[in-house]
Amino acid sequence: MTVLDIYTGMKEKLRDIVPEPELRIKAELAYEINRLKAERNAVILGHNYMEPALYYSIPDFVGDSLELSRKAAETDKDIIIFCGVRFMAETAKILNPDKTVLLPSEKAGCSLAASITAEDVRNLKAQFPGVPVVTYVNTYADVKAESDVCCTSSNAAAVVKSLGSEVVIFLPDEYLAKNVAAETGKKIIFPSKGFPGNGGDFQLIGWKGRCEVHEQFTVADIENVRKQFPDVVVLAHPECSPEVVGASDFSGSTTAMERFVRESKAARYLLLTECSMGDNVAAANPDKEMLRLCSIRCPHMNQITLEDTLEALRKTQYVIEVPEETRVKAARAVERMIAIG
Repeated sequence: MTVLDIYTGMKEKLRDIVPEPELRIKAELAYEINRLKAERNAVILGHNYMEPALYYSIPDFVGDSLELSRKAAETDKDIIIFCGVRFMAETAKILNPDKTVLLPSEKAGCSLAASITAEDVRNLKAQFPGVPVVTYVNTYADVKAESDVCCTSSNAAAVVKSLGSEVVIFLPDEYLAKNVAAETGKKIIFPSKGFPGNGGDFQLIGWKGRCEVHEQFTVADIENVRKQFPDVVVLAHPECSPEVVGASDFSGSTTAMERFVRESKAARYLLLTECSMGDNVAAANPDKEMLRLCSIRCPHMNQITLEDTLEALRKTQYVIEVPEETRVKAARAVERMIAIG
């Protein structure tokens, strides 16, 4: 595929989203990345939150955390480049210990993943002995290693139900935990240090971590949009507050939201999630209107650029490593998540 081919394809998809001069520059970068990708036997995984010019030019696979975890587990390539954030690249390494995993930016972290440590999980397990631990995939490898099973926003409730346990520890997203509690009919608590682990009327034990993007959406945002556009269909990510989810028309993972828009007959939508996701869905559905009222860009996802991806490939830069003992323990939790689907 030539630079012109890439530019033409990007222009067709992104002409109303990315300025034309920028597309020309991005097409040249994408061409060189794709050339090196083939030369080095690499695969590129792109999360739904990637900027549109990257999302529509270089990934071999795109999707949410669960879908990309599956693709990482199946790949036969020598190098995996994860256009996402560090915990996602760590998950790819957990599933592929013998492959080289690269993260294009060393600064691509996650506020939610940083909200909890492995020691925090060990303390909770000591507080509530014998209670199984479900950990959201948006965590670092050492936290996953302390868990019984991981989950994503798309299968969180299914994972909790699969354990068949009366009480479950669910970490670390406060809002996702509350939304799972509502879906599964469980009463949730957020214990302080020293909270007794026995007795009390609760079935879900949560942690007060939050995504710095999704916690910013409010019910007032939805009400204001509905006043201007009464026919709008509002979709909210489960990392939004229960109040925002309750005021929306649909809640689901990024892949579920993309599928909802694609399959729905409505003309106008508002996606309450990371802004580049809205641009990517708009490009895939030119016959439907995405309201451009979102101004919240994840500062960590925004670190991943075509320029940095090219440098990562050229220099084998920002290699992800996970200590083997941690990796083996974390792999069990991640593989259980993938098996549940």
